[in-house]
Amino acid sequence: MRHVIALDVGGTGMKAALVGADGTLLHEVRRATGRERGPEAVVEGILGFAADLRAYGAERFGAGAVAAGVAVPGIVDAERGIALYAANLGWRDVPLRELLAARLGGVPVALGHDVRTGGLAEGRLGAGRGADRFLFVPLGTGIAGAIGIDGAIEAGAHGSAGEIGHVVVRPDGPECGCGQRGCLETLASAAAVTRAWAAASGDPTADAADCAKAVESGDPAAVRVWRAAVDALAAGLVTALTLLDPRTLIIGGGLAEAGDTLFTPLRAAVEARVTFQALPEIVPAALGDTAGCLGAGLLAWDLVAAGAGEARESTEAAEAGETTGEVGDSGETGETGETGDSADRSTDAAEATDVAGDTRTTQSAESAESVESSVPATPAAPAAPADPLATEVTA
Repeated sequence: MRHVIALDVGGTGMKAALVGADGTLLHEVRRATGRERGPEAVVEGILGFAADLRAYGAERFGAGAVAAGVAVPGIVDAERGIALYAANLGWRDVPLRELLAARLGGVPVALGHDVRTGGLAEGRLGAGRGADRFLFVPLGTGIAGAIGIDGAIEAGAHGSAGEIGHVVVRPDGPECGCGQRGCLETLASAAAVTRAWAAASGDPTADAADCAKAVESGDPAAVRVWRAAVDALAAGLVTALTLLDPRTLIIGGGLAEAGDTLFTPLRAAVEARVTFQALPEIVPAALGDTAGCLGAGLLAWDLVAAGAGEARESTEAAEAGETTGEVGDSGETGETGETGDSADRSTDAAEATDVAGDTRTTQSAESAESVESSVPATPAAPAAPADPLATEVTA
């Protein structure tokens, strides 16, 4: 069974999967990032994880992965395949695509930004399916955004589009790590709510989830903290929708787990602020913490489809040359070999289309149910040997 390797690298943990052409998670596993060992060890951990996945796929499915995709935090040059900087991992200028390709035997590798990659999955497989324009905003330790346009994610001219967390919403607000004051993520991220509620409650161990529970119970101090965060978030989102005019706003991350405690006041606050702008639908993310991994798989299948498309164009050009007599007898054997390779790549393309193209509008209900439940559906197969990776996983 043809499949790709998908890796989602976080500050503390890595999520990985083998992803089929229809978007199904055929095998899913997790490991610690190991950032306490330093950036070089983190990189080696990523390479080793990918190599183990390739070996497992070859044993289980009879062939190695046809491509790989990896999502990482920080600043990413996706075009050149370089992880430029990540404060939480401590690395700079890591040629991750090149390193992974070498470790995986030369298969094509795609590198993406973690939030944009998660947004890609939400757009094609999750809460943004069917929306031609959407904005995905996960609320975690920080806040970032992914701008979705017709099934693709806009990276910007310099690879930094969507950094909504650094839109200033309170000029006299807290100092941000970026050097500004009053950035959205200093006021409305899960980390910001945790800080504010720990101070208001007098409990240094209290976090954003505790604040949400206190809001639900009617605690006045918790309500004040929550309202301040929601108001700041609404201000930032209205700025974004004024600039981008999305059809759908998808809110994810840890803070979104509060459900209606967040979404009811947030929708009201956004509606109260819009004037001429069209009000988008505001919905929770559907894929949870599988979004990054699924998005990395989509990036990989997009590479397969693109490569097969180039192969088809090459074959068509060769056939056209033969018709006009430009291909000599000495090229017949080589042509036959190229046609065979092209046929294999065309098969990849046909399968990849299910994810890279058709999933934007016609993803099967079975696949969507599998993804949204965060329980990957493994296709029926002969009994396989015990999973050599699973023993290494920390649940």
